Amino acid sequence: MSGVLPDTAIRVLIETGALSAEPAVTDAQVQPASLDLRLGTRAFRVRASFLSLDGATVADRLDVFTMHEIDLSHGAVLEKGCVYVVPLMERLALPDSIGAVANAKSSTGRLDLLTRTITDGGTEFDRIPKGYNGPLYAEICPRSFSVLVRPGMRLNQMRFRQGDATLDDVALAALHEDVGLVSGEAVISEGLGFSVDLKPEHGTLVGYRAKPHTSVIDLELIGHYDPAEFWEPIYTGAGRIILDPGAFYILVSREAVTIPPTHAAEMAPYVAMVGEFRVHYAGFFDPGFGWAEAGGAGSRGVLEVRCHEAPFVLEHGQIVGRLVYEKMAAIPDTLYGREIASNYQGQGLKLSKHFKAV
Repeated sequence: MSGVLPDTAIRVLIETGALSAEPAVTDAQVQPASLDLRLGTRAFRVRASFLSLDGATVADRLDVFTMHEIDLSHGAVLEKGCVYVVPLMERLALPDSIGAVANAKSSTGRLDLLTRTITDGGTEFDRIPKGYNGPLYAEICPRSFSVLVRPGMRLNQMRFRQGDATLDDVALAALHEDVGLVSGEAVISEGLGFSVDLKPEHGTLVGYRAKPHTSVIDLELIGHYDPAEFWEPIYTGAGRIILDPGAFYILVSREAVTIPPTHAAEMAPYVAMVGEFRVHYAGFFDPGFGWAEAGGAGSRGVLEVRCHEAPFVLEHGQIVGRLVYEKMAAIPDTLYGREIASNYQGQGLKLSKHFKAV
């Protein structure tokens, strides 16, 4: 069985002990093509982000870099601009044929909450080698807002792969011809390109910019916060905006994209040649996203954009990223937006689920 493992295969990993947790993994964590990971009971405030590297454990590194330990049992605030490492409840004992990749969940990315998975002996963030046997940790760095977290909260997720799952451009073009992956013309080059929408069909609201001085966000509260207290709306009638260095923006793709049940996708990391900004790659797209039979009929991608050192002009229709499609090892029992309820199926420009609807 080659490809991205579906929910049925993830449950097999749990049953065989390849994926274990304390307390045990719950059904709610299992998504169509990924597993939500849960924060443990402790957080370590560290001096800097790090990788454990060959021959070392994360615990070894924590002995060197920890400034202080925080008990999360009754909730604790992770401060904006600080770096934390949190042991996760889950651990792996993968067979030699299966590796994994992790990523932040959609709501995590929309809060500019940089969350990456690290492992013992790890040489890359969010990449778990085949046959890995050991604990998992989340590195968390709130960039725009301080957040209140508790044990069991799910900020990132893990996707399991067996064999080569990535579609090349020829296979991707054939899939688009078959099911229509994107509205409008498909730009295919090492993935499916997507562009930014700065000329909305109605009105002139094109996005939001995070305010620099706000109160804390309790990640347990859904639909609770007034967007005006945390976000500045961005309007333009010119089809362009200027990104400010260090600022964080929520924008939306011009294209509506579709992920058929036979495939999954991942937003590719920022490429420097695109410009002086990056599109946040909190980017797992599950089977069924935007799929008409799952209630999607095409869903646009929300873009989490951070500008770097120089102001940068972003134009309507400018290509800002790409989706890399992967085949599923099997069609999952549940699809995004159908059996799995979602805050973001059929979405347009939308803030995270913690904010009241605009």
